[in-house]
Amino acid sequence: MENTENPKAPVLNIKIEEEHSGISLIDFLGTHNDHFPSRKSAKKSIEKGLVHINRSRAKTNHILKTRDVLEIYPDEQKNRPEIELKINILFEDNFLAVVNKPSGIQVSGNTKRTLENALSGNLTLSTEKDALKFPEAIHRLDFQTTGIILIGKTAEAVRLLNKLFEDRKVEKEYSAICIGEMPESGRIDKAIDGKNAITEFKRINQWESKKYKFLNLVELKIETGRRHQIRKHMFSLGFPVLGDPDYGFPGMMPKGRGMFLHASKISFEHPFTKEMLDIKSDLPSKFRKVFTQR
Repeated sequence: MENTENPKAPVLNIKIEEEHSGISLIDFLGTHNDHFPSRKSAKKSIEKGLVHINRSRAKTNHILKTRDVLEIYPDEQKNRPEIELKINILFEDNFLAVVNKPSGIQVSGNTKRTLENALSGNLTLSTEKDALKFPEAIHRLDFQTTGIILIGKTAEAVRLLNKLFEDRKVEKEYSAICIGEMPESGRIDKAIDGKNAITEFKRINQWESKKYKFLNLVELKIETGRRHQIRKHMFSLGFPVLGDPDYGFPGMMPKGRGMFLHASKISFEHPFTKEMLDIKSDLPSKFRKVFTQR
């Protein structure tokens, strides 16, 4: 592999464990890691020289070995599309931001209309030397899920925030409306895609419904962050999220309202100021309408 110098700090460092030895770099980045939304996006980053292995520029055909060290660098694409979309900012300083994602938009990806492409028009450019012209989302939410997204505004902030997630030092809470006569609380310990996954839920309120028999306002905490974890776990118990197009009961989709899943709280230690941040996002108005029009 060709040795290169990259003036930017990597946003993510990954040490390959034995369980991932022998698989291709693209498969690992596209399906076993949350930084890239797809194999296609991982391939593009590799081709741009944004992925290094053992301090050298990676190639797309690389097969991973135990103890390989991956470094992923920020994409400084100059012609990145920007869109006009008003985003509700819940917290912002010179290093990071917490924003409220609306329904019906991807956090990132290969389409123009993404949350990331709206960030530069909503956030103040950092004055730090490693400021990112295009701030980066640290994690993702599904297309129809609303609520809190953590944003890095500098290269070092992105790296440190990713490390917090890697070390499971970020607590997230969700709110959902679920269908069925649910118990007051529960814990689901059920693997997803062969990986350990734990979800805890607490029923806040329950209402009788002509169409759904029972609707429940539920608070949820996840100890892991698997793809569609909450949606899959609640469906497995027979209490799907209202409006879920993939893990729901046929004929029980509310028309024109989308899915009722909201990232409502995030708690973590600010990597620079060391202040404990507990940031909340109010429930969308459509939740309140269901309560009154059930």
